[in-house]
Amino acid sequence: MENRAILHFLTPAKNASPFDVNMAIDAGFDCVMPYTQVVLDDIVGLTQDAIFSRGPKGVKRTGIFLGGRELDMASEMLTAAQRAMVPPFEASVFADPSGAYTTAAAMVAAVERALKAAGKDGLAGLKVVVFGGTGPVGACAAMLAASAGAKATVCSHASIDRARAVADMCAQRYGLAVAAARAADVAERRALAADAQVILATGKAGVMLLDQSDLALARELLVAADVNAVPPAGIEGVGAMDDRRALPAGSNAAVGIGALAIGNIKYKVQRGLFELMLRTDKPVYLDFRAAFARARDLLA
Repeated sequence: MENRAILHFLTPAKNASPFDVNMAIDAGFDCVMPYTQVVLDDIVGLTQDAIFSRGPKGVKRTGIFLGGRELDMASEMLTAAQRAMVPPFEASVFADPSGAYTTAAAMVAAVERALKAAGKDGLAGLKVVVFGGTGPVGACAAMLAASAGAKATVCSHASIDRARAVADMCAQRYGLAVAAARAADVAERRALAADAQVILATGKAGVMLLDQSDLALARELLVAADVNAVPPAGIEGVGAMDDRRALPAGSNAAVGIGALAIGNIKYKVQRGLFELMLRTDKPVYLDFRAAFARARDLLA
C-alpha cells in the first residue's frame, strides 16, 4: 500500500547500522530495507527504482538514507541521489555516515549554547582544536565550527599528513578553512591545548586524549566537549553526563560537556530529521548543515 512509509538504507559498509535502523523505525518508518556495499555508481539506479515504483503520491512516503563512514563519499552519494530524481517522482534523502553529521552537530551546538550562557557570542573568532579529529565526527565538527566563524584546527595523533588530508577535503569540497596539526607527543598536545578556547575530543572510544596536566596548561579554555562514552574519558575530568559542569583547567573558567549529554541531543536531531522526511510535502536533502540547524533549533 502506498501509505506505508518505506526507507531505503544505502551504505558502502558491510553491514547497515542497527542504531540507524532502530532510529528510523522509531521515528515512524514502517519498513527499512538495507542495501550494503553500495558504490557510487549504484546510486542512480537504486534511487530511480525506489521512486518510480510508487507513483507521485507514494514517493512522498519513500525515503533514502545514506550511511557508511566517509564524509566525502556520503556527500557524493547525496548529490547523485538528488540528481537522479525525476519530479514529481522525488523522494527525500538523508545522509549521516557513521552518525557523524548528527553527532558533530549536537556537539558543536552544545558548545555554542555553553559559550552563550557564559556571555560569549558563540564560536565566532574563537580557537577550536579538535583532538582525534581525522575521523568522520572530528572532521565534521571542525567544518561546523569553521562554518560558525571559529578558527578550527583538526589534529591527528598519527601523522600531520592525515590531518592535512582532512583540511584539504574541508577546503576543496565545502570551501571551509580548517587548519591541520599533529598531536603525537606531550609537547605538541600541550601546545595545542594551551592556545585553545574550545577543545573537542572525537577520538577512539576508551582512549584518553588529554589529561589533567594538559588541562592545567589550557589558559584560554572556555569549553571542552568529549564524545567518548567508554572509560577512560577522552578528556580527563569530563564525565559522560556532564552538561556545562565546571572543569579544572588553567583558565579557571572552563566547563565540560560529556558524551551522553551530547548523545541526548544527537538522538533528538536524528529522530527529528527522520520525522521531517515523513511529514514534508516537498522533498528534502539533509546533510550536516541540516543536522546543525536542527540542533541549534533544539537548543535555542
